[in-house]
Amino acid sequence: MVIGTIIFAYLLGSIPTGYVLGSFAGVDIRAVGSGNIGATNVARVVGKWSGIVTLIVDAAKGFIPVYAASLAGLSGSETALAGLAAVLGHLFPIFLKFKGGKGVATALGVLLAVAPLVTLILLVVFAAVMAATRIVSLSSITAALAAPVALWLLSYSFVEVVLGAALAVLIVARHYGNICRLLAGTEPRFGSP
Repeated sequence: MVIGTIIFAYLLGSIPTGYVLGSFAGVDIRAVGSGNIGATNVARVVGKWSGIVTLIVDAAKGFIPVYAASLAGLSGSETALAGLAAVLGHLFPIFLKFKGGKGVATALGVLLAVAPLVTLILLVVFAAVMAATRIVSLSSITAALAAPVALWLLSYSFVEVVLGAALAVLIVARHYGNICRLLAGTEPRFGSP
């Protein structure tokens, strides 16, 4: 059951929502804008509503396997592995030759299933940074780094703190190009042409 759940989580995470929605609009989302298949690029290129759908579905890809693993009675470690597999599926989707998104929405879905209160805190952190800077990547990185700290401060289990830290490392690593642009002062702000 554990192996099956992990495989299911990876395959679900691999579904490239943004790419599919872009294809419906006649656009290869990987070839326009930032080239990312996530909600931000979809919203910029295809439209706001497509971006919102991408965000919701990508988050569901993380939430569903973790919630299912919990309902099935899997241990905390096994449930965490399912969540990690879903995010890795989004980052390295088998359906797009292992070239995926940045994992923010899918990680959000995982954390929503594991720690709803922490997820609310992270959304506040994201919104605060976004309101101050209008830079999605900086907001995402800040919220990701806050995840293991919030889990630890609110006395979640060691496994859940490690899961938060692993998700943060993956998200920050996938934002390497954004970090370089942030340091150079060339990272675009959301809503800018």
